[in-house]
Amino acid sequence: MDDRGTLRKLIVDWLDDRYLFGDAAILIKSEDMSFLENGILDSLGFVQLVLMLEDRYRIKIDRKHLTRANFDSMNKIISYVAARAVFPS
Repeated sequence: MDDRGTLRKLIVDWLDDRYLFGDAAILIKSEDMSFLENGILDSLGFVQLVLMLEDRYRIKIDRKHLTRANFDSMNKIISYVAARAVFPS
């Protein structure tokens, strides 16, 4: 699995464990669907997701980057984190 695939699986598993109770793969119908508009996460959920990603990938996500442009879909989250994370080789 490539880095993007690994990151996607981590996010889906995290969503399943904390919010979607095993339904994340079903509810996320498109990699570009809005998490906010489709009830995947609320604002508190986004904060918790960001904290998990910071801890897991040992990155610091600048709070001014916490925008819909960076964190409102699976593709946006993966692109943002993948550009900053160091993945094991």
